[in-house]
Amino acid sequence: MLKNNNLDTEIKESLKNWKEIIASYQVPDDKKAVFQLLNTFLPFLALWVLMYFSLEWSILLTIGLGLINAFFMVRIFIIQHDCGHQSFFKSKKLNNIVGYVCSLFSSIPYKYWAKVHNFHHGHNGQLEVRDVGDIPTLTVAEYREKSKWGKLGYRIWRNPIITFIIAPAFYFIVSNRIPMFKDKLKNMKALSKSQLRNNLLILVLYAGLAFLIGWKQFLFIQLTLIFLFGIIAFWFFYIQHQHETSYKQWKENWDYLLSAIRGSSYYKLPRVFQWLTGNIGIHHIHHLSSLIPNYNLEKCMRENKILNKYVTTIGFWESLKMMKYKLWDEERCKMVSFDEYYRHEAAKKQAA
Repeated sequence: MLKNNNLDTEIKESLKNWKEIIASYQVPDDKKAVFQLLNTFLPFLALWVLMYFSLEWSILLTIGLGLINAFFMVRIFIIQHDCGHQSFFKSKKLNNIVGYVCSLFSSIPYKYWAKVHNFHHGHNGQLEVRDVGDIPTLTVAEYREKSKWGKLGYRIWRNPIITFIIAPAFYFIVSNRIPMFKDKLKNMKALSKSQLRNNLLILVLYAGLAFLIGWKQFLFIQLTLIFLFGIIAFWFFYIQHQHETSYKQWKENWDYLLSAIRGSSYYKLPRVFQWLTGNIGIHHIHHLSSLIPNYNLEKCMRENKILNKYVTTIGFWESLKMMKYKLWDEERCKMVSFDEYYRHEAAKKQAA
């Protein structure tokens, strides 16, 4: 604990001028934004059409093309995400129009999701609200107090098949269709209406396209894309906030700067995948300021080495090992596996 306290003090001292460091990168560039729209939507639409025609040749080929195109759907969603932060264009109106259009492709309601996600940014790592916009996680103490069946239920939830395959499907089918977190988000009545309108428009659009090209073909292509997109999105969210040396605190001890630098990781990927995922792996800088558009994140990181000094950097192969982390250990300020938890508990009993 002392080591973490010393590190936290050093981070806050070294980055006390972080607002000045990032200020210039928060200015949207409309030319870059338009270029990103073109190099995202045009490949996505071309691959979508190719998937449609490939159904006559091979379903496996269609799925393979779908895996590639799912990454372009990620890019579409990153644009929607930036529009929700009002960081993609200079114009608020243009951000909202483009963000809404993106939601018709991602199937994620624009304003509702943006509200939930902005709440996550303002409360990242706060244990009181860890279920809003993040993967629900128990502390060691909470898990210890669970019944036998409660522990089993949590272990099932944290099984990779559930977390990365079943949960994304539930998220798209249920969580984005009905209002959640009514007790934690403001203006839920207006948000619920916006969510309903957005979902109805998505339904009408999908029904129209299914009528035009065939419902079997449309649903196979679109659901394949959304399913793969959901897996990628959940995986990134997990890596970004569930790494071993993350940051989670109760509100009274919580600090915004530490939640960004320690509570968010830098997912260092090959350049092609960093591009396909809209630089969202540079998550510590994104959490420092959600006003930095995705096309400025790499430049900000490259030109300000101090921002990377304290962040947890994770490569792809290293990230695969992180699936073992299941519980937040408040005493040791780290994520632990179930095996580590039981070994630690056994050692404490022996010492007692």
